[in-house]
Amino acid sequence: MKNILKSTIAASALLAAAGAAQAEGKLAIYHWFEYIPQELLDKFAAEHDVEIVMDTYDSNEALLASLKAGAMGTYDVAVPGDYMVKIMAGEGLLDTIGEGELSNKGNIAPKWADPAFDPGRRHSIPYQWGSTSFMVNRDVYQGDINTTDILFNPPAELSGKINMLDSQGEVLAMASLHMGIPQCSTDREQLKALNDMLQEAKQHWASFNSDTAKEVLVSGDVAVGQIYDGFGAKARAEGANVEYAFPTQGYVVWMDNVVLLKDAPNRENALKFMDFLLEPENIAAVSNYARYGAGVTGAGEHMDPELATQPESNPPETAGAGVFIEVCDQQTQEVYDRIWTALKK
Repeated sequence: MKNILKSTIAASALLAAAGAAQAEGKLAIYHWFEYIPQELLDKFAAEHDVEIVMDTYDSNEALLASLKAGAMGTYDVAVPGDYMVKIMAGEGLLDTIGEGELSNKGNIAPKWADPAFDPGRRHSIPYQWGSTSFMVNRDVYQGDINTTDILFNPPAELSGKINMLDSQGEVLAMASLHMGIPQCSTDREQLKALNDMLQEAKQHWASFNSDTAKEVLVSGDVAVGQIYDGFGAKARAEGANVEYAFPTQGYVVWMDNVVLLKDAPNRENALKFMDFLLEPENIAAVSNYARYGAGVTGAGEHMDPELATQPESNPPETAGAGVFIEVCDQQTQEVYDRIWTALKK
């Protein structure tokens, strides 16, 4: 885990105080890397007279593992993806937001107010939404990129020049789309074929890396990179001649959310922060920085107009369907965990 954005208190000090139920004037955030502008954190800290510490993770699975390994009671809020909210709620890691505890809850856009992964928004608020696919360096490859073959059965020009996200959910979901099988298949032949395909595809990959997914594309260290659409837009804006793919087989869509963690040491400040992010002007600042969509009514008025037209956010008619990552039952998930572990060896 990286600790890259810290304000006035150190993580060690927070850990020492984690058991103090009356830890007034503090807020501990567990967040993705490069996903919130420092200026917005400073604004909240000034408005509410709180000291903020923020530690980061690079995948939903890393977040879950850290919390289950002993970080519960350390952080107040985290920012899991849609499927991970459902998993964390099922494992008792989330607190329930009481009726009336969020004065801005009515600002949540109707589309995101009652999602299947958190009915009634009992534990979470929307943060950002977008997609996961891959980008290709057009100086290296000029052929058709809107196919998952680019990742799993690449042409010779791209072999050995591919970075995959270090994210089990996104890699295996894309692999399932490539194979045309369900994400939570229980068919032994399908699972064997999936495992075999991934083991073969791995021979073409240079790395698994999430936190530098943008940088390796911009530097030219790789010619293909699995990436989130907003991160991809940043890579293009930084001068890389890269294009975001929308495969005909489909791609991953997601909604990240701010959740109230169980045993939050600064629960009142956590709720204030969630309310703060439900103000259109504030969540728009996140979108303008991260280059993703927001789930709050009125945010569009404060957003960069280019966000609506950026190519990474506008799939062509030929694109396959966008799919959310599914939550498998425990027995099936254990099989996918073994496939992932073998892939990472």
